[in-house]
Amino acid sequence: MNNTREIAIGNVKIGGDNPIAIQSMTNTKTEDVKATVEQINRLAAAGCDIIRVAVPTMEAAKAISEIKKQINIPLVADIHFDYRLAIAAVENGADKIRINPGNIGNMERIKAVVDKCKEYNVPIRVGVNSGSLESGLVKKYGGVTAEGIVESALDKVRIIEELGYENLVISIKSSDVLMCIKAHEIISKKTDYPLHVGITESGTVMSGSIKSSIGLGNILYQGIGDTIRVSLTGDPIEEVKAAKLILKTLGLRSGGITVVSCPTCGRTQIDLIGLATAVEELVQDYDHLNIKVAVMGCVVNGPGEAREADIGIAGGIGEGLLIKHGEVIKKLPEGEFISTLKYELDNWNN
Repeated sequence: MNNTREIAIGNVKIGGDNPIAIQSMTNTKTEDVKATVEQINRLAAAGCDIIRVAVPTMEAAKAISEIKKQINIPLVADIHFDYRLAIAAVENGADKIRINPGNIGNMERIKAVVDKCKEYNVPIRVGVNSGSLESGLVKKYGGVTAEGIVESALDKVRIIEELGYENLVISIKSSDVLMCIKAHEIISKKTDYPLHVGITESGTVMSGSIKSSIGLGNILYQGIGDTIRVSLTGDPIEEVKAAKLILKTLGLRSGGITVVSCPTCGRTQIDLIGLATAVEELVQDYDHLNIKVAVMGCVVNGPGEAREADIGIAGGIGEGLLIKHGEVIKKLPEGEFISTLKYELDNWNN
């Protein structure tokens, strides 16, 4: 892992030797406390460690106080343009604020925000996206580049450091996956601040998950990154699911059930697609189990592959074999696959 300094965001620590934390962002109106709390608690149950909310109005900033009373994970306030919203968010209990000093205003306003964060010991996430790169840096580097993004971010960090504050997290994002990878490789050699990593504006659940997996996979595999968000156009729950799977695949997070399933082919005589989808949904509630579940569609490779898992189903013609620890337990009709698997998971090791 890249050797970064430790930063506390509420009761979650990132950087240092701490595990990589998963973040997401609500898509509710923050002013709607009930809807926002409900979504945050669903995200927390799915495995979200840190949540971010948009703060476009003073009403939203003040809502943080009530939201905080009803959630159990740290809350980050996302502020653009109006420095007064950042101050109000901190005063109302935000555990971290996300700002781009370049769009907050003059030095007097930036100082007012930094002084308030210093007073409450609230970390500042300095966020720079490729889409907001300053024209001077675009001209210097002949376009939007990884080098320009890094320089922009470190310039913003220096502004805050010169105001006497170093409780910082850096975020540099781009929708260009290769540019994002290169930018993180560069910045990891220039600073020891924790890095919040993600591919911004990555797209829908399918395309965004693929782009994020490639980008985050490359970055995290190099030991770079302390907290991540998979940005998707869809239900934020999908962001958390994707982030968990990326971390598990890289060996950076343990626990939870891994599902393996074969591709469909002409030999398949059960609803394998529906079955695999239902199994993936089922196992979301079993984070305490660190096991592998196999879902196989036919008798050619199915029994052998299923035997390599802790538990598996190998399909036949409208029926299948339940295999546990390499042994065939019983044959069961297709309609009983999910209920039987749920019973086995509920009673695992009992």
